[in-house]
Amino acid sequence: MDPEAFLDMANQVIKLKMFPYFDIAHSLLAALAVREDLGSNAQSFSRKHPLACWLSTMLVIFSGGMVANALLGEPILAPLKNTPQLLVGTVVWYLVFYTPFDIGYKFGKFLPIKVVASAMKEIYRAKKVYDGVSHAAKLYPNAWIIMIIIGTLKGNGAGFTKLLERLIRGAWTPTAMEFMQPSFYTKASLLASIIFVLDKKTDWISAPHALVYFGIVIFLVYFKLSSILLGIHDPFLPFENLFSAIFFGGIWDSLAKILGRGQAKEGEVKDSKKSN
Repeated sequence: MDPEAFLDMANQVIKLKMFPYFDIAHSLLAALAVREDLGSNAQSFSRKHPLACWLSTMLVIFSGGMVANALLGEPILAPLKNTPQLLVGTVVWYLVFYTPFDIGYKFGKFLPIKVVASAMKEIYRAKKVYDGVSHAAKLYPNAWIIMIIIGTLKGNGAGFTKLLERLIRGAWTPTAMEFMQPSFYTKASLLASIIFVLDKKTDWISAPHALVYFGIVIFLVYFKLSSILLGIHDPFLPFENLFSAIFFGGIWDSLAKILGRGQAKEGEVKDSKKSN
């Protein structure tokens, strides 16, 4: 592809308006995630507890902005002031949970629809991460770590509010902590935040900003679709295992076990000789 045409495409991606189509895709996947988390009890729960069902879904949809605002000392409920976006989320929630014969849920689960919505959601995620980094940079121009944290939370806030979201539905799962088992989306948002910070605050990345942004979008969309179509859920895992083995004691623990077994065997041999 011609470099100028590629750069022009990247500029068009940056200028994409998120409302309403990307917000619909985001809301659809959020509602589907809540319904699937409810499992086989989803239909009966939504009938008995519609308020809890709606609140938990809205929390998933707006979680990134809420958590980021809480950390930055801004109004936690500020993301809900966007009434059109709130209405979109509510309509999508209703369609997923309450349409006759579960048409809305089946429509959202239909593979071609899910693939398109997932690709749109990753474009939406890249936008949220960039907005989070940019907002934090205005408040704390020299605090890279704050920019990275806010960008990560904006990108996958739902992962960090899962404990509260389930608690709203009456389920207490204290082990559902994103810090203990970060998902691919948290790791990807973290990486994207770091790249955006380096692009914004240093000269280490010489490529135009539009290409950097477009590259992150391609990365997110590619691995999301790979997860759906090919079952590749976490491409970071092999690198994490290698890093942990080298820097977090994995090699030394294995070496200690081997040496310990050798010493135990030597002791057994000596004991057997003494008994003879």
